[in-house]
Amino acid sequence: MSAIDLNARASSTYAAKLAETTALLQQAAQDYAANAGGNAPRITLACSLGAEDMVLAHLINQLQLNIGIFVLETGQLHPETLALLDRLQATSRAPVEVFTPVNESVVQFVDREGKDAMYKSIELRKACCHIRKMEPLGRALAGKAAWVTGLRREQSGARAEVPLIDNSDAKITKLNPLANWTWGDVWFYIAQNQVDYNPLHDQFYPSIGCAPCTRAISMGEDFRAGRWWWEDETAKECGLHVKDKAAA
Repeated sequence: MSAIDLNARASSTYAAKLAETTALLQQAAQDYAANAGGNAPRITLACSLGAEDMVLAHLINQLQLNIGIFVLETGQLHPETLALLDRLQATSRAPVEVFTPVNESVVQFVDREGKDAMYKSIELRKACCHIRKMEPLGRALAGKAAWVTGLRREQSGARAEVPLIDNSDAKITKLNPLANWTWGDVWFYIAQNQVDYNPLHDQFYPSIGCAPCTRAISMGEDFRAGRWWWEDETAKECGLHVKDKAAA
């Protein structure tokens, strides 16, 4: 059974949520357009190539919005994810930038801690995430005034209060246009609009990250149970969406 067959069930308020998301993206494209003389918009989509972000990329392209798209290619992504990245780059109207970690940093970390360091401690796993995700993210967001994510309140307890517009960081605004969407809404949109998606979703991978840190889940398991499954639930973030406590 495909992820569409299993999950594509629109909520009773799906139409209103789609309208809300569309309006937010359209307004953001206006609010964060390129400055006078600038070539690139001051807003970009952080695209993990997961189902939610493929919905957002589709909306940005369908609405012909001047919002960029970027992908963090960590060097540890599944072949299926890399193939989807190739297809997105080939078909997207919006430019898709790819940011990779500093190779020297990766080599030094692996030489020092081993290729399976992420399993040894939370500290080492987070150090790996910093090298492969956080540092490239900083480069991806440099000069931007806002970024778009696929965060949804339903994804985990840690994300239960995700706002549509997050101004907690004084330096950059985070927009979460799908905050109110259910998993069923996401897949209903994918089915209705024939959105390309990662085939790993058909193999019970609802949340997909780096290959060593992602597994399939069983029926009844938490949505993010397949991410860093050897760690305590409270630690299951890489840092991309963890608020600075000083700013919270």
